[in-house]
Order: sequence, then C-alpha cells, then structure tokens
Amino acid sequence: MRGHLPDENPGFVGRRTELERVSAALAEHRLVTVTGVGGVGKTRLALRAAHRAAERYPDGAWWTDLGQLDGERLLVALVADSVDLADHTPGMAATGLCRRLADDRLLLVLDSCEHLAEPCARLVAELLAAAPGLTVLATSRRPLGVAGEETIALDPLPPAGPDALALLRRAAGEDFPAAGPAGEICVRLEGIPLALELAAAQIRLQSAEAVRDQLGSRLDAAPGARFDLLAHTERVWPSRHQTLRAAIGWSHELSTPLERLLWARLSVFRGPFDLASATAVCTGGPLDRATLPEALDGLVRASVVRPPDAAGRHRMLDTIREYGATWLDRTGEAGTVADRHAAHFRGLAGRAETEWHGARQLRWYRTVDAHHTDLRTALDRLLRTDPGAALDLVGSVAFAWSCRGRLREARDGLEQALLLSEARGRVRARALWALGVTLVLQGEFGPAQDVSERCAREARHAEYAEPAGAGVGPGAGTETGAGIETGAGTGSGRDRPGDLTLDAAALAGLLALTTGRPTAAHVVVGHVLDAARGGPADSAARLRCHLVRVFALTGLGRLAEAREKALRLRALCEELDEHWTRTALEYQLALTGLLEGDPVAASGHARAMLEGTRRLGASLGVALGLDVLATALAAAGEGERAADVSGTGEAYWRSTGQPRRGLPGLRALHEKYTDTVRASIGEPAYEEIFVRALTGLPQDGLDRALRGPGQHG
Repeated sequence: MRGHLPDENPGFVGRRTELERVSAALAEHRLVTVTGVGGVGKTRLALRAAHRAAERYPDGAWWTDLGQLDGERLLVALVADSVDLADHTPGMAATGLCRRLADDRLLLVLDSCEHLAEPCARLVAELLAAAPGLTVLATSRRPLGVAGEETIALDPLPPAGPDALALLRRAAGEDFPAAGPAGEICVRLEGIPLALELAAAQIRLQSAEAVRDQLGSRLDAAPGARFDLLAHTERVWPSRHQTLRAAIGWSHELSTPLERLLWARLSVFRGPFDLASATAVCTGGPLDRATLPEALDGLVRASVVRPPDAAGRHRMLDTIREYGATWLDRTGEAGTVADRHAAHFRGLAGRAETEWHGARQLRWYRTVDAHHTDLRTALDRLLRTDPGAALDLVGSVAFAWSCRGRLREARDGLEQALLLSEARGRVRARALWALGVTLVLQGEFGPAQDVSERCAREARHAEYAEPAGAGVGPGAGTETGAGIETGAGTGSGRDRPGDLTLDAAALAGLLALTTGRPTAAHVVVGHVLDAARGGPADSAARLRCHLVRVFALTGLGRLAEAREKALRLRALCEELDEHWTRTALEYQLALTGLLEGDPVAASGHARAMLEGTRRLGASLGVALGLDVLATALAAAGEGERAADVSGTGEAYWRSTGQPRRGLPGLRALHEKYTDTVRASIGEPAYEEIFVRALTGLPQDGLDRALRGPGQHG
C-alpha cells in the first residue's frame, strides 16, 4: 500500500462511535478536524481512522507530525518530506507540494496543528484548491477555520463506562473488577486517556487503592490548591483540562527531585532522543552521568517518557513535554539548557562531517537523519543567539540533508546563516560550497554560478589569508575556472591548495557538468588536483574532485580512460567503505557502458547504483539510476522491462517535484533507445506497462528493477 502511517498503538480501546463518525466524515468532506483537549486521544483516533480509510486512497495515506515544529518556517518542508516529496525545485515553498499532490487521490494527516493553526489553515486551503483528489485529516485543540471544514469534537471516554476501565486495565497490566478502586480512578480522572495511562503507571508501582486515595486528596482539593507547585496564572488551561493538569501534576509530585529535574530539561528535545543525547544535554548539578540513567528509568516507569524503541530512542508526548517546559521556565534554566542542546547537536553535526570520509559514513548519515528534528531546533536556536555557530552547524549537515532530498531546508538554513553571520574563512567557504551544491541540485544554475565564485574566493581567503577576492585571476566567472587558482606564489607560505579550494573546484566542475560543459569541468578540477598534494583517499574533497574528473572524461568521450579511473576510484571507495562516491561511480560506469555499447554491463552498474541510493534514501539518485537502467534495458532489447523501469522512474521523478533530467549524454541515449523499444513492442503495450508502473507502488517497482536477469518473478 502506498503512503506512510505510523504503526497503531496497541493500547487503543473503544471509540467505536467516534471512529465511525470520522470515517463517515472523511467520505463526505475534504477537510476533517478532530478537536479536543490535550491527552484526550486525538492522535490515536486519527491514526486508527487513517489506517481504516487508507485503502480508499489509491495514492496512499500519509502522516505528518507537526508537534516537532516550534514555528511555521519549515511547515511546508515537513509536509513535503512526509509525502516523500524530495522537492528539488526552486520557487515558492508550496508550489512543488501543490504540484506533487495535484493529480493524486490521497489522505494527508496533519497531527498536532494547534500551535500552527493559522499557517496550517493557509497551507491546507492552498493544497485543497490545487489538488481536487486530496483529503486532509487534522488533529488540533481548536478548529483550523478553513471553509468546508468538518469538525469532530472528541470527548474523554465515558468515565463510568467499560472503555475507560479497559484502557486502565491494559495500561496497568492488571484485570481489575469493574467495582472498586479502579472504577473510582476512572471516574475521578473523567475518562481522559492520558490521565488514565499516568495513573496506570503508578498502579504498577503502588496499588489501585493507593492511587485512588492519592488522587482523591489531589482532586478533592479546591481548584486553586490543586496545583500549588505550578500556579502560573498566565497559562490558563481550559476548565475541561484541569483534571488532566492535575493528573500530570500529581505524577510530577510523585517523581523524585532528580526525575522532576530531568523531566524539565528533557522538554528541550522536539524529537526522539537517546540516552547519550539526554546525558549530554541534561546533566548538571545533582543530575550527573551516574544518576541520570536511573532518573530516566523512573520517568519511563511513570509513563512520562515513552520506553525506548528498537533504536534506543525515547520521546515525550507533547502535553507532558509542555508541562516540563513550564517547569524549566520556572527554574530559570530554559536558556541554559537550550544552549546546551544547541551545542550538543552542533557537536554531533561536526562529528558527522568528520566521519563522512570513511567507514562510518553511512552510520553518521543515518544519525543525522534520525536527529533531524533536533538539529533543526538547534539551528533555529543558534540563528537567534550565535549566527556563527549556526553557520558551522548547517554547513556540517547541509550536504547530508541535500543528499536525503531536504533541499529546501538545507538552502533555507544556509542562506539565513550566511546572511546573519559575519564569520569568515573555513566555516563560510564550506557553507557556500554546500549551498552551491544545493542550488545545482535544484537546477538554479545562475545563482549557483554566483555562489561558486564566492566559494572560490572564500576558500582562497581561508587558505592563503588574503582578503576576499584577492588573487582571483581573469578566469573568474568564466567556464574554465569560476575563480579557482592554485594560490602558488601568494607569499602566505602556502603553495598548495587545500580541501576548501578542492571543494570549490568540485563545485565549479559539478556546475559545468550539469550545464553541458565537460571541458570546463575537466580543466577546473584538473588544475587544482595537479597542484594539490596527496591522493584521492586523503580527504572527501579530493575524492569529490576525482569523481568530477571521471564524469568530465566521460562527457569528453574519453571512455576507456574514464572507465579505468572510475574502477580504481571504486576499489578505493570499497576499501574505505565509502558509500556516496561509490554510488556516483556506479552511475558513471553505467553511463560509460551504454556509450561503449555494452548494455549488460551498464545494467549491472545501474543496479549497484540503485542499491546504494536506496541505502542513502536519496530519491533523486534513485530516479537517475532508474533512468540509466531503463536505457540499458532498452538498448539490450528488453522492451517490456524497460517500460516497467521507466514508469517507476517517472514516479520517482515526480517525488522530486521536477521533470526528468540528468547529464546531457544520458538524456539523449534514453530518448534514442526508448523510441526503439516503443516501436519494437508497440506504443499501446509500452504505454500500458509504463502507466501500470507509474501508478503502482514505487517501492515495488524498485524491487522489480533490482532483480537481475532470470529473477523477474
């Protein structure tokens, strides 16, 4: 089934009537919003309803968790990412998303809209207008206010009914009788699911009788005395929220002092966190490396923090995190802990960049992906407090973000940090390089040219201690150099280009390649490589320059030389266990095979590239690999398989938000051989296979493409 929905919570009970109401509303309305107080179960109901309705939407049901955002700036990027739109197009932020959804029939679930209600309303209105087949299911503490919105108010479970008791039983792992303390707990907590889960956690630690008595003393007190520990008059909770607030406060009181301190500090995390990150951010004072794990275990036992998932990551529900954030504000530590959080993730970003060249590349690439939400949170903090540090952070991860398809976020963060920061030297040159790559991948070649020239000047400034622009020869801005010089004889004591100059050359070469100028690409990287010390294994920048040179040789028709250099580089990458360059080399070897008239070899290299891009989660790379594989299959006369792979490739291209493209040489070959197989199997047969692959599950199509000869079934 197409789409992506989280796994359902096994603790879901009851809600049969509400589920039917949501299902019926989805059949009749294009925007359905489930409203209710925090902790009442909006997310669970929406998830169950989405799973139930998914089969009605040919293009899938897709889930977006908006709770990880603390502002609207990345709203469109997050929604685009959630529907697998690795948007590589420039222009208005929502344009690519509207284009992606325009012809689809799908269900988009927007969870936790309340803190972004107005920007969500604007985006939803725009998407519904652009995509007639789109249905939106939202959860929010208040309606979005969009024309045509159907609102379903979700009440707590009936306190004296069987569902509230069933939830308490399941959460506590005990089969309580209907009459007695358990039933009284359900009534006292007004059937609010989150409050019942918190009570169940305490039942596991104490007993139902003890929990009933404690809740009695808390809830029977005068309303003003229920929260003596947190009497924040500026934070008014709705009257129906008072019981949940009391239940959370009661859980807070039952926590140890260290657990309460950890609860407050953990509220700075917007996404999942592991023990290492929690330790780095939350230690201080009595909470140290020795005491934190026990405090974290206590919060898990109390259901304040969710148990670790398979990757060892915890998370907090939004309502509980908000409570902790209020306490963090009250302690006066909010700024300090936010700064520690930002420093930690800046350090993580730096380690990821350092580890990019070598055996731990894939591990750190996935680490950056797993911590994406908190890296963005840290970046937002640093943009406000320390733009130089923000430039360092985003410069460290932007290339990985771009590889993952998060081009808008990479570009947005880089442009903001470059504008706000006055930092010079290495950190600025690296950020300009990453921005240039991002712009090339978006097809913005004019702005990329400008950034490429700035990157070259900044690299010279950093490596030769010259003023920006000094030493830039007359070739600046021309197709042969974009200002790249070796720097020999500058008088600075440095007579060899370093990694910054190498990366500036690689960027200039990449831009030349994608705009059909292989001679320029070959000259610019060759000029710098000839002047640099060391071999391709010495750094990621050197490896990137060698990669550009191989592609340039291919574009120049020097195929035997290109293949020989590519095979040597690939062997080196295998020795290093380096994935990204190896995958790009497989693409080049596939292209070389096609140009040399060896479609069988080309197919093998294309499949190797696809395996690599799938591991990297790079949709643009998958699209490019499917194109070269389809071309190879067509060249080999396998018309039906070529049509199938080409249709799957079109689906992946659409997920990038842009039309098919690639290196000029491949485009010409693709058109030539596709025309041949269309004629050989007949236009109707080709179109039928192509459309079936295009409208099927892209992952299934990719699986079929990866099967070699004799593995068609």
